[in-house]
Amino acid sequence: MNLNGKPAGTTLLRHRHLMLILGCGAILVAAMTLPLIERTMRASALDEAQRAASNEAAILAAGLESELDKFSLVPLVLARDPQVQSLLSGNPTEQAALNQRLEQLARQTGAAAIYLMDREGLTLAASNWNRPDSFVGSTYRFRDYFRKGLADGVASQFALGTVSRRPGLFITRRVDGPSGAIGVVAIKVEFDKLEASWANTTSGVYASDPSGVILVTSRPAWRFRKMQPGAAGEPGHNGRTSALIDSRHPVAPFDWELHLLSDPSPALAAAKANARLLFFVLLVLIIAAIAAVVVGIRRREARAERMLNERTARLRDQLQQANRLATLGQITAGVGHEIRQPVSAIRILAETGVRLGQRGAHDEARENFARIAALTDRIGTITDELRRFSRRGDRARRDVALRQLIDGALLLLRDRISHLGIHLVLPPDAALERVVRGEHVGLEQVLVNLLQNAIDATGQSGRVTIAVDALEREVRLSVTDDGPGISAEQRANLFQPFATTKAEGLGLGLVISQDIMRGLGGDLVAEAVPTGARFTMVIPCP
Repeated sequence: MNLNGKPAGTTLLRHRHLMLILGCGAILVAAMTLPLIERTMRASALDEAQRAASNEAAILAAGLESELDKFSLVPLVLARDPQVQSLLSGNPTEQAALNQRLEQLARQTGAAAIYLMDREGLTLAASNWNRPDSFVGSTYRFRDYFRKGLADGVASQFALGTVSRRPGLFITRRVDGPSGAIGVVAIKVEFDKLEASWANTTSGVYASDPSGVILVTSRPAWRFRKMQPGAAGEPGHNGRTSALIDSRHPVAPFDWELHLLSDPSPALAAAKANARLLFFVLLVLIIAAIAAVVVGIRRREARAERMLNERTARLRDQLQQANRLATLGQITAGVGHEIRQPVSAIRILAETGVRLGQRGAHDEARENFARIAALTDRIGTITDELRRFSRRGDRARRDVALRQLIDGALLLLRDRISHLGIHLVLPPDAALERVVRGEHVGLEQVLVNLLQNAIDATGQSGRVTIAVDALEREVRLSVTDDGPGISAEQRANLFQPFATTKAEGLGLGLVISQDIMRGLGGDLVAEAVPTGARFTMVIPCP
């Protein structure tokens, strides 16, 4: 008997009946729920796969776009290059030097070829000038990229090379002279490494032009095939097109479209297996089964989301690293060139401050450390200015006294001038009070650059002269040294990128300085003098 006075067998029977009813109900609920669970999990897995593919396609498209942007800048820069314009204007003495420059630039950028053609399509200089398949002397006026580039100013064409028979993207830019077009600069880009990386990580990737023709692809057999309008999935893969996810993302600047093909079947199969597992769990206990469904779904979603986030973060880091590598040389050269002297000054001041402290000259030591703080502030200001300059943003201009500019520049270089015994000649006090219109840090940056170059040129016990010539609308601030001077040939190339007379120089300091001055409405010029060298900053007046 139980506590209610009912036989234990009756209670047990009722419990069994209840369990049977609950079991049948669980089976019925499970049977009715299984199709719904399968559809839900299939849709979730498919949606998850589509999101992952879309994110990966966006990252791959950004990587391809970064490569195209990088290579598109090369013809733009070369089209404005004085040496290129000189050769196209009929000066054959530039050919040998330009061949070597193009060869070095192609090696640095990873371009397949960089070459220069005159108005008739005849190649005058090329990066492969010293190879058996050199373009020099060949005529390419029949190629669309030459004709369109000459007519429209800029053009691109994806085609097979006439010599190498290798596919690649040809990007051209017209070179204009005083009387019109004088030639075309072309760069050929091959995508072998990029396509190989695509082939190792995805089911299929390709980029197509606006008409749907496949250009860059992880599967060479697809190249130059045209996709049918509205077609999805892998091109021509024996009826499997509907099973693949085709994630698309636009690629600038040529209006390409990147397609990432991914197979969702593993995710769908896993979703189906999980749904069946839940079905058998529901047969044991409906409550436990429901709890297991909830926990299982949450765990799978969290794990899938974590894996997706990790993969997306890894691909993003790789893209950021590629972008950093693409600009690392320019950033390092600019910052290193501008802060080398204050860093040296900080070290000397710190060492001197320690010795002064040891001798008990605490006031003088404090002055040294105050100068160190000022130098570190100056470094921060210079690096901020370099960052703003790299963004090509507008600079706030104001009235600045020449004394402030010269004092700030000498703050960075005073110790080195003293150490080398440089005889520095400054303008008279009246000239130093003259006010100019410009951006303080930018003007000071240019002046530091000129003084640094002058000190390097004069060496030990040299003479450097800072002079001011005040005109009505402008002030000419010149820096003259008594060093070995600059030849006419060197002077002609001074303001070209990567042209330098220093063994360890990168040839960017004067280019950056001239660009700063022109951005402020002035200029930076190299004047011919009998001995030594003279550079003059032309600064507008208020």
